[in-house]
Amino acid sequence: MEDDLLANFYLKQSEPNQSCFLVLRKLIKDMDPEIVECLKYGCPCFLYGKKILCYLWKDKKTDHPYILFSDGVKMNNPVLEFGGRKKMKSFTIDPNKDIDSELIKILLNEAIALKKK
Repeated sequence: MEDDLLANFYLKQSEPNQSCFLVLRKLIKDMDPEIVECLKYGCPCFLYGKKILCYLWKDKKTDHPYILFSDGVKMNNPVLEFGGRKKMKSFTIDPNKDIDSELIKILLNEAIALKKK
């Protein structure tokens, strides 16, 4: 059932967001075999072990996808933004441009390292 809901999240996105979300999903899942995808609050959530690593969602104003890091407050990369949150930080992706997969891998590695502590 949850697999159907996850698939539905990706399938109901309009282009270019759908392609962007699918690329982000693959990047995240390919980072580590311990990363598991589930659905929380109606959006894809990625767990490392049993702890929340990040979410995928989109900005209400711009409609651009973003990765929301659960331990963002502990991450120091200047590309991350609080966006009015106290603990989580996000990285927004422009779906009309090429995805900087190397930067996303750097961010994911930092987030995973925090979970391993």
